[in-house]
Amino acid sequence: MDQRKMTEAQRAYEAKRAAKAGMSLEKWLSNKEKDAALERADLAKARQPVPAKKPGLLARLLEKAQKPL
Repeated sequence: MDQRKMTEAQRAYEAKRAAKAGMSLEKWLSNKEKDAALERADLAKARQPVPAKKPGLLARLLEKAQKPL
């Protein structure tokens, strides 16, 4: 979160959280931004389609057993 976009109340809240964690406000915000970027990357990776797997042995046998002679 960019400091210029934060209201005074938001900045105070983040300063309290940073103090509780034992960090400076700038370091806290940079860590928060890094975590958000990693989360966005993980979500993007999770949205990628998974290639279809070949049916297993049992599934293939059951499929053959269902076909008419």
